[in-house]
Formats: sequence, structure tokens, C-alpha cells
Amino acid sequence: MSEDDFEVVRGSGNLYRDFGHPDPDTLQMKAHLAAEIIAILNRRELSTRAAGKLVGEHASDISKIRNANLSRFTLDRLVRIVNKLGLHVELKLTKIEEGPVALEA
Repeated sequence: MSEDDFEVVRGSGNLYRDFGHPDPDTLQMKAHLAAEIIAILNRRELSTRAAGKLVGEHASDISKIRNANLSRFTLDRLVRIVNKLGLHVELKLTKIEEGPVALEA
């Protein structure tokens, strides 16, 4: 196989959008928050039980975050956990390139 046999496709920067998920921005934000939580827990070498006590969550929920099982987590809950681990969350908004969506009356 040569290089000419491949088509290069540039992603949008959001894997969930690229695969057609209905709420890609929320899913990506949750994934970023979970990744930060996991990184902090790993750096501090915290067990799920110790992490749960530290942030006021059940150890089973910390385990779900570690396993990227985020369906039962809201953004605000993940933000609260990140805050309790000593990080501040900032939000950045950017304009959608396709233009604004028209609202129907």
C-alpha cells in the first residue's frame, strides 16, 4: 500500500462531533473534566476510596470517572469535583463557523 491509497481527513477537534453524537460539546467537556480528575488522582496517588472522601463522592462514582463511564455525571457535578481538587474551571466560547442557527417563531 502506498501513501496515495489513503485519504487524509482532518477532524473537527471534537471526536464526538466527528462521529455524529447528538450533544458533542457537552460530551467533550465532560471528557476533559474527567481526564483532569483522573490526572490529579493519579499524581496524588489517591485510591478511589480516599478520593471519594476528599471530594465528597462515593468511591463507586470515582471509579466510574476513572473508567470514563460519565453518563450519570452532569457537567456541574464534574466541575464541583474538579473545584474540590483545587482547580478552577474557565469557559471559552467560540463562534460556530457555519453561522448562527435561525430560530423559528
